[in-house]
Formats: sequence, structure tokens, C-alpha cells
Amino acid sequence: MSTEPKRSETVSTFTNFLRREKDDSSNAGKFGMFGGVFSPTLLTILGVIMYLRLGWVVGNAGLIGAIAIIVIANSITLCTALSMASITTNIKIGAGGAYSIISKSLGLETGGSVGIPFYVSQTLSAALYIIGFTEGWKYIFPEHPALVVGLITWAILMTISYVSTEFAIKIQYVIMAIIVFSLISFGMTPNEPVTVREMVGDFQDGGFWYVFAVFFPAVTGIMAGANMSGDLKDPRRAIPVGTLAAIAVTSVVYVVLAWGLWAYIPKEELISNQMAMVDNSAFGTAIIAGILAATFSSALGSMLGSPRILQALAEQKTVPFPAFFAQRTEKNEPRNAIIFTGIIIVLALIPGDLDFLATLITMFFMITYGMLNLVVFIQQSMKIISFRPTFKIPRFVSFFGACGCIFMMFLINPAFSIFAIVIIIGLYVWLTRKELQADWGDVRGGMFLIMAERASRIAAKFPRHFVSWKPDLLLPVDDPKVWSGPLLFIRSLTHPSGSVFAFSVEDEKRGAVQQQLDKLLDPLRDGAITVNSTVVEDVNFTHGAKLVIQTLKGATFRPNTLFLTLSRDSKNDQTIEDMVVQAAADEMGVLILHQHERVAFGMQKDVNLWLREKSPNWHLAVLMALQLQLNWNGRLNLIASAETEEDKVRIHDFLERLSDTARLPSLTNFEVVVGDFNDTIEAAPKADVNIFGLGEKPSFEFMRNVVKKTNSSCLFVKDSGHESALV
Repeated sequence: MSTEPKRSETVSTFTNFLRREKDDSSNAGKFGMFGGVFSPTLLTILGVIMYLRLGWVVGNAGLIGAIAIIVIANSITLCTALSMASITTNIKIGAGGAYSIISKSLGLETGGSVGIPFYVSQTLSAALYIIGFTEGWKYIFPEHPALVVGLITWAILMTISYVSTEFAIKIQYVIMAIIVFSLISFGMTPNEPVTVREMVGDFQDGGFWYVFAVFFPAVTGIMAGANMSGDLKDPRRAIPVGTLAAIAVTSVVYVVLAWGLWAYIPKEELISNQMAMVDNSAFGTAIIAGILAATFSSALGSMLGSPRILQALAEQKTVPFPAFFAQRTEKNEPRNAIIFTGIIIVLALIPGDLDFLATLITMFFMITYGMLNLVVFIQQSMKIISFRPTFKIPRFVSFFGACGCIFMMFLINPAFSIFAIVIIIGLYVWLTRKELQADWGDVRGGMFLIMAERASRIAAKFPRHFVSWKPDLLLPVDDPKVWSGPLLFIRSLTHPSGSVFAFSVEDEKRGAVQQQLDKLLDPLRDGAITVNSTVVEDVNFTHGAKLVIQTLKGATFRPNTLFLTLSRDSKNDQTIEDMVVQAAADEMGVLILHQHERVAFGMQKDVNLWLREKSPNWHLAVLMALQLQLNWNGRLNLIASAETEEDKVRIHDFLERLSDTARLPSLTNFEVVVGDFNDTIEAAPKADVNIFGLGEKPSFEFMRNVVKKTNSSCLFVKDSGHESALV
């Protein structure tokens, strides 16, 4: 039965939809593009690296090298921002920014496995920025204890973020003014232009990519605005416009500032003095104020965004204690998440040295950016009608962004990259086991379906070959309510790579029969077998079954073997005979099982495979025997009959050669019984199932008698001509 939601259950009326959109966009206490996205993104990018490390980059790389590093770094973040702009104009994202986008596209498990490390990274980033603020403060007041300065700074930031996000946004405007003034101060430098200037540096402290790795974290603040998505009036517009505008402005600032450093400060000083901007500006105090303001604003931005990511994770139960962390105040503040985040920051401040975590933080940022690009690339490649963003980007943009992020991760630190990926995979496995349920759909099912469709088109170009054969059974079920077929035996015939397509025929109440059929097949699904089922509407079972066989012949993924069960009475014998004829006409193999009413399959260990020396009908029988031996881990007996003692040696040799050619298990036993075939059956070794060949027409009398003679269940097999036990 289909599990897809009905249209009436998922889509409200047009009037209600518009009303909901209007209500969502007019919530009090939410922010616009400038305050909610542009300002925090701008201030996070114009951070401490701009003041303390850009000069070192210019000194090592020269002007052209520095500009190349800035352009390459910004090209990756620009691709990510464009991907984010595209997808935010296609879906209504909720709180959590990147987490919300990834979850709504690739499911809660993927979103959570990326979102949890992303939250930790954002949180520890605040600790890093506070430590940076402390270093700037100690430049002015070297006698002040670093830990005390850090804790006081943390307390001020906590108070601001706890009291009101609106107040924190207003504080950022003041910080922005300080940073602008500090840049103007450097532009008014009293220095004369440097006479000897190198366009391309000699990279004396490290190669190009080493210098690039030092600079790259400067441009990783593009999610600062997206993290506030739950507090924006119109995130669909604010996030793309605000983020792209911030990237454009900061790119210009970095390029112009790199030119100023190159033009007015000697290379030796740029490399050796991290405070070169302070010592070479019109007002050095303004640069110090800018450093303090930049680190303070970056810490504040992280402390505003991190709790909202945690709150979004908690709403979907992807973190422990979800009810506690998901709570919000009347003013839409995630107070519990803020307090918890603040505690983590304090614990991270106490050691004072976060070099290990700083690299790991960068890895998680890069994974998040890469996943966001990948989400867009996948949906662009799928060409599904639901992906129709109003902001369209070329597919190579998202592809370049995803590949660039992975490349930069391993460029910066391969060991940390592998460590971060292992953590992501571990979280994904853990969240998968939680069986999370989202309120929205995602593209995973469609993604794999499209992959299967494209693979099927490729597979259709190649003829089916014996080497790729696997047991794909077609299973007719006359009445799911009373069907007592051997599901465990069917699993043994198909596991691990086979499949089952079951069907029933009903002239009315198809829905109820489908439910019964699905319930019947649940044990196979639980046993990791691919199972599909349907109910065909027809007044005659045989006619409906023939239609199924004929229809499936044209399918790319179609069953190759018809599985039937023989009952003790003869009422269904004609139906079985008709279906065997139809299967042969449509080139399907046939399995007919007659199950012993008392012993069933015994200990599910030993298999007797009966072979005739000159019979062409034995390939499928051998393959089925191998499947049972594999899953039962028992013994396989190859048995044949000889008319005379003289024939016994020759037939025994035939069985040995067959075993060697077919690569049967080394412990396979060979048994040749002398006499008429029907008279020697009882002389064969005891087994849990006996496998026999099936002639052109089933001999039902023989099939029923042989079960009594062997005192076991028997499987009768007929080749289709598309199997080979010798490949």
C-alpha cells in the first residue's frame, strides 16, 4: 500500500496558505535584511584575521599573490552563498539556517549529523573570538590576567545575548562604526609609499597553499545571517540579498586593504609584526579599537547564532533533552539554549589554548558549506519540478563550491579532515537508529529513484548475462489471509542479493487485500530482502496471474523465477500447470515447492540435489542448492542414479567434474545409487530438502509421492535458459 500522503493531507487551501504566509512574515520581534543578515555577516568576515594576519599574507605573497588568495577564497564562499541564495528562494527554511536547509533536502539524519558539529563549531568559535579579544586587550593592558579578561568579556556578551537579540543587533551597529573608523584611520597613514615593492612575494614563511590556509578562515562567516533564519521577517529574501551584499563589500575591503598594506608598509615589517596596521596608521588607537570591536562582534554573532541552531536541532529531537532546548520565551528568545551555549563557552575559555579545536572548527564549517552546495547540485541534477528557485544559478557553481570545500579541508589539514568526516558518519549512524520523523518530505527517495532510472537506462543497453543473474522471485499469493507459504524458505532462496515481487488477484476490496499482503510480507522486509507487492483486479486468478507475468516481462527490473507452492489436494493443479506454461513462454524459471506437512525443513542444514547425467535442466537447480547451502551453512549432497554397477563409476566421475566446474563447496558429498530412479529415492541420504528437476509438464503424482518417500520437503526446478551454474 502506498505510503505517500494524500494531497488533501499535505496542502491547505489557497486562502489558508496565503494567510499563513502573511502571519509568518509579520511576526513581531523579527529582523530585516540589514540588521538580521548583512550586519552580522559583514562583521564576522571583517574579523581579527583582517587586522592581524592580512599583512603577513601580503608580505609573503606580494600584491598579486594576496589578491589571488583573496579571490580564490571568496570564490568558494561565493559559490556557497549563491547556492544558499538559490535554495532559500525555493523552500521556506526554518530556524537553524544551514541545518534547516540540509534537513529539508536530505532528511533529518543528514541535517542532524552536520548540524550538531556545526553548532559545536559556532559555539567554540565564540570562545576563540573571546580569546582574540583578550589578546587585543592585553596589548593595551598587559598586566591584566587573560582568564579574568576573558570571563568578563563572556559575561558582557552573555548579558547582551540573553537580554535581547534586538539589543544585540543595535550593539552591532556601534561595532560596525568603530571598524569603519579604524579602516579610515589606516587609510590616513602618515607613511610614504614604499619604493621597493614586489608584485609577487617569495613566500618565505610557507608556500602558496600554506598562506592560503592561514587566510581562509577569514571568509568563513557567511552563515552568520543564515543562522538567524528563525528570527527574520523574510528569510527567503533577506538571506540571499544580505549574504551576497556582505560578501561583495568585504571582498572590496580586503582587496583595497591588501593594496594599502603592500604600498605603504615594508615587506619585512608585514611579515614580522602582526601589529603592523596599528603601528602604521594615523590613529593606532583606532586600529586597536577595531581589533577589539571585530573580535567582540564576531563572538557576539556566534553567541546569537549558536543557540538558535541548538534550538532548531531540539525541535526535531536530534539532540538529547529536546523539550528543554526547544523552549522559547514570549519574545522568541531560546533562553535555555543560550544558557547551555554560554556554559560550553566558559568551559572552553578555561584552558585558553584552542589550537586543536580551531582547526577542527574550520573542518566542520567546510563540511557544512560543502553539504549545502551538494544539496543544491543534487536537486539541480535531478531536474525535479519542485526545485524551481526564483534565484537560479548554473550547476557548475554548486559543483565547484562542493568540490572546493572538500579540497580546502584536505589542503588545510588532512588528518583533521578525516577525523571530522568520521564524526559526521558516526552521528549519521546514531541518528538513523533513532528513526526520526520530520514534518516535511525530502528528496532522498526521489534522488535514489532517479539514480535507479538512469542506471536502468544504461543497463538496458547491455544484454542480460549469466554472470549477473540473481534470484528475483515472482510470488503469486491466492489469499493473503490464509496463505501459509514458507516465508523463511523464500528468504533462504533470495538472501542476500535477491528480491521478491508478490501479487494477489482480487475482483473487489483491493485496498484491504493489499494491507493483508503487505502484513504477510513484513518478515521478508525485516530480513533485508527487497520486496514489492501489488493486487491485480480480476475475477479469475489464473487470468490475472498471466497478465502480471506478461506485463513484468517488459520491466527493467523484473522477476526471473516463478515460485509456486503445491498443496496436498489437487484443486489448484490446473492453475499451476497453466502458470508453468506461461512462465516458459515468457522465459522465466520455475520453482514449485511441496512442503512436508510435519517435518517442514527440519534443521535447515542438509540439501540433496538430484541430477540426471544427460538432462539439460540443472543450472537453476544448482544455483538454488547453492543459495540454500550458503544461508543454511549445511552440507550439499549431489545425487544421481545409475542403471548398472558399470555406470556407477562413470556417473560418479561426472558428478565430481560437475562439482569442480561449478565451483561447488569443497565438502560437497557425491552419491550414486544403482537401480531405477523411482525405486532408489528412499536409499538416498537424509536431508532437510530435496531438489529435483521439473519436466515440460509437472507430474503432480510423482511430486506428491516423492515427498512421502524422502520424508522431507521437495523443491522442483525448471530452467528458463537464462541461468548458468558454470559462470
